[in-house]
Amino acid sequence: MSEIKLTKEQQAAAVVKLQGYFEEELDKELGQFEAEFLLEFIMKEIGSSIYNQALYDAQSLLTAKIEDVFAEIEQFDSL
Repeated sequence: MSEIKLTKEQQAAAVVKLQGYFEEELDKELGQFEAEFLLEFIMKEIGSSIYNQALYDAQSLLTAKIEDVFAEIEQFDSL
């Protein structure tokens, strides 16, 4: 799997959220540099797991929708 990349806007928003989290929940100030490194670490270490889970969730949703379509077709065939 290729590396997960964020746009500059997405990265900037994530950094702000990390800084806000550290300030609100941990009462610690996280500088820009530190927040960027933390984000990079998170993306590298668990990003693929999150991405894979999202794919599994999408697959489950699509499978359920396809099953609904087949059920509808069967109803019309029985008429």
